[in-house]
Amino acid sequence: MFSQRWHYALAFLIGLGLVGAALAGLAAALIYPNLPSLESLTDYRPKIPLRIYSSDGALLAEFGEERRAFMPIEQVPKLMQQAIISAEDERFYEHGGVDTLGVLRAAVANLLSGGASQGASTITMQVARNFFLTRERTLTRKFSEAMLSIKIEHNLPKDKILELYINQIYLGQRAYGFEAAARTYFGKGLSELSVAETAMLAGLPKGPSLYNPVVNPLRATARQHYVLGRMKKLGFINDQVYQKSLKEKLVVRREKRVVDVPADYAAEMVRQTLVQQYGEETLYNTGYKVVTTLRRSHQQAANLALWRGVLDYDERHGYRGPEKAFILPSKREARDDFIHDTLRGIDTVNGLVPAIAISVKPKSLTAILPDDKSVEVTGASLKLASSWLSAKGKSSKRIDPGALLRLRQNKDGSWKISQLPEIEAALVAVDPNTGEITALVGGFDYARNKFNHVNQAWRQPGSSIKPFIYSAALEKGYTPASIIEDAPLSLTAEEAGGTPWEPQNYDGTFSGPVRMRTALTKSLNLVSIRILQGIGPEYARDYIQRFGFDPSRHPPYLTMALGAGSATPLQMAGAYSVFANTGYKITPYLIDKVYDGTGKVVMESRPQTVANGAPRVLDARNAFLMTSMMQDVVRRGTAARVNQLGRSDLAGKTGTTNDQRDGWFAGFSPDLVAIAWIGFDLPKSLGPGETGSQSALPIWIDFMAGALAKTPQKPFTPPEGVVSTIIDPITGEFLPEGSQGITEFFYQESLSATPNSFGFPGQAGQSESGL
Repeated sequence: MFSQRWHYALAFLIGLGLVGAALAGLAAALIYPNLPSLESLTDYRPKIPLRIYSSDGALLAEFGEERRAFMPIEQVPKLMQQAIISAEDERFYEHGGVDTLGVLRAAVANLLSGGASQGASTITMQVARNFFLTRERTLTRKFSEAMLSIKIEHNLPKDKILELYINQIYLGQRAYGFEAAARTYFGKGLSELSVAETAMLAGLPKGPSLYNPVVNPLRATARQHYVLGRMKKLGFINDQVYQKSLKEKLVVRREKRVVDVPADYAAEMVRQTLVQQYGEETLYNTGYKVVTTLRRSHQQAANLALWRGVLDYDERHGYRGPEKAFILPSKREARDDFIHDTLRGIDTVNGLVPAIAISVKPKSLTAILPDDKSVEVTGASLKLASSWLSAKGKSSKRIDPGALLRLRQNKDGSWKISQLPEIEAALVAVDPNTGEITALVGGFDYARNKFNHVNQAWRQPGSSIKPFIYSAALEKGYTPASIIEDAPLSLTAEEAGGTPWEPQNYDGTFSGPVRMRTALTKSLNLVSIRILQGIGPEYARDYIQRFGFDPSRHPPYLTMALGAGSATPLQMAGAYSVFANTGYKITPYLIDKVYDGTGKVVMESRPQTVANGAPRVLDARNAFLMTSMMQDVVRRGTAARVNQLGRSDLAGKTGTTNDQRDGWFAGFSPDLVAIAWIGFDLPKSLGPGETGSQSALPIWIDFMAGALAKTPQKPFTPPEGVVSTIIDPITGEFLPEGSQGITEFFYQESLSATPNSFGFPGQAGQSESGL
């Protein structure tokens, strides 16, 4: 009886299986012909973002919804392929799209565990899902996925399927594909990864959020260890490599940006230019590549110089208090979770790391960083906020536990209190011989303030305009030895452009008769105004157009001598380039070449350079005399701090505007012009003593120290028609050869002129009235 029943049961199961097989066959017959075309796989065109590079290959920025870098399977390291197969589909090269053994193994595991502890999706099935299907958990979708996987296997070789998987899969942090993920999480390419790093990436497809090493480092590490174990079991690594990889401490990038050198302001200038021409859809998804004129070393030096200069200024003006104050949970575990979750949502800004204080004493402070590390701040590192630590009672100027702070790391690895600055700054550097912009930083932090101060901030140039007034004076017959009175001056409303004006020198003193060279070296305001009186404001306004200035922004009044007009740092860079390159007008430019997704050049700059067609707008003799006078500015004048660079091939001019609202330094070597500016977006005083020399010059010096570190000195040489002779330093008059005096440069024809009644050599027949 039992035997008969057993036969019935067996027959039933066989019949059920046959019916199931028949139904499956029927379903396959109906579904398979209606499966989508594989054209998107055979003609794979991934969405590749717009990438912007420096002239020497450093990635500066990328724009696009998907962070992706396509890599042919031949270039994918074998170890990466093995790690992926270990983690996702160990029988990938054996099954035909659906791993029957894997399905049975997963079914048994799930039955024994009482839940869905294992899946059986093959790499091919994941490719099918990623390209064609939704992620809904229905029987119909799973069956379609299996059918599509079989179709893919029938039409594509295994390596091509793996290539599609490696480049298409989403791995968190906006990264699609393993090459993009390697750069996102570790800042390097696949070929540079260690075994431990490779295993970490291979574990991501199972759950890009769940196993994200930035967000969930513990889970990510557990998953990594599982992958390493699978790699060992399958014979891809030996026990020694396995043990070493388990112990390797990974350095995961926490920053959202994935670039070699930050250049956000320059990148946005490029983006805006190209979007107008090609449109966002084409530009962001088809792999356009832009090579800019920026140089990696110059941009790095500019970033660091500006950040340090801004923070130094900010620290000189005191601590403004914590950004926020939180009430921390009393229990340690809850407190740590609260701090971890809070800091995850706050970005580090140019080295200013967010931290929450957990212990505050008069001479020490303990805070938690975003990586959950506890650090103690003591001694001089507390100086900025020392008064906030010792405040008693309910003072609003006190740091308490729960305070959100900004910490900045010292060179020795310790931490100091800092703060997000309110001041802004800009720095731009240009090759004066070609117009190439080699560095550009439009503000302290692009994420906080997208206003580009390099090309959008029209500010008063202050005394940095004086060299152009003096250059105009040379054309009118003045010389560096011309004597001009530095004495009190009263101007009418008509002369000053609105109200009566009694200008002063910065220090409020007067020097009496001085040579023009001395006046520029010391930036004497009253002398500059008298020079402008002598040549005429209208003439000066027309004259400075040759340097690229907009005359409508420089009203023809005597206030122009002190920079009462307006200019941008980029405009100033082009203007000072005329002095640096001996008199040629170049146009600063940023984009060198643009390539489309196929590598074809679709745009190329063809600038007019000094060597190729740039117009001469200034006599080379004039350019040299002005450069010579500006060399004295950096040797012994208002910018004498430049001497710390130990170079003799530098020249420039400081600039400070009315009420110290803007600080400038414009300076150059024969092959590099750099402009530094500092000020508030809503103009207000920088504070007592904050001149261009105090606030902008240190940024310039810091930048040039880095940019010129490996550049040999190149002297400014007198052109034909410039001669030197001995003069009396008091009267500016020529002295016989061999006399005691100082050496000065002149136009050759000036040596035959006779000093006029004002004590300076003038060109014969030229009027010097009005001085």
